[in-house]
Amino acid sequence: MPSVTYISATGTETAVAGFPGDSVMETAVRNGVPGIVAECGGSLSCATCHVFVCPDSVFAPMEDLEDDMLDGTAIDREENSRLSCQLKLGDANIRVTTPETQV
Repeated sequence: MPSVTYISATGTETAVAGFPGDSVMETAVRNGVPGIVAECGGSLSCATCHVFVCPDSVFAPMEDLEDDMLDGTAIDREENSRLSCQLKLGDANIRVTTPETQV
């Protein structure tokens, strides 16, 4: 079972167990992790699950719609910005940082 560590904008770390195939967003919501709003429930229509992927975490490449949605986040996107609803867990442990705000 992979571990997902969510790092808040203030540096607080919350580590939770995830399930392969679930998204980073689903894992956060299920475990009450602060910093992931997920207004659309993972349908790729709100950009309120924006995260910054840590360099040691690897995911499938971003698709065009996710790339477009990242232009509308509350905090400016960075090179490592992703929407956590699009990040599927595998077997590896991963780390992401949540922005100061999602809305």
